[in-house]
Amino acid sequence: MVKEKYQQLTTLKTLNRIFICFLVILLTSFITTNPVYKGTATYYGQHWTGRLTSSGERFHADSLTAAHKYFKFGTILKVTNTINDSVRFVKVNDRLPKSSKRIIDLSYGAAKQLNFLRSGVVPVTLEPIDTVQIKK
Repeated sequence: MVKEKYQQLTTLKTLNRIFICFLVILLTSFITTNPVYKGTATYYGQHWTGRLTSSGERFHADSLTAAHKYFKFGTILKVTNTINDSVRFVKVNDRLPKSSKRIIDLSYGAAKQLNFLRSGVVPVTLEPIDTVQIKK
């Protein structure tokens, strides 16, 4: 009788361990980490205000927008200035030329908030946060 109870308990413990392992594997499969991209950033001058961007929107120097080579229009990016650790969230609404050596071009307003107007070029990290569907 005692031996049977002991076997039942060890079987139950083993099943519990298997269940917990399965649960951990299942939950970790839903966790995705956003990739972080490193490169240099520059910004659009204020003289571009009012012109059409590649997405069809008008450029506004004070908006928090950006141009990137590959991210879809409407993607929200977390941009971090690696020199002073300032962070801003910008929306991609324009394209960089494929030959560009920069990772991103920011609007004047975003560059001002990231504190690199004077230097003009700064090392940054980009982290895609969200993609928004744009209806035309």
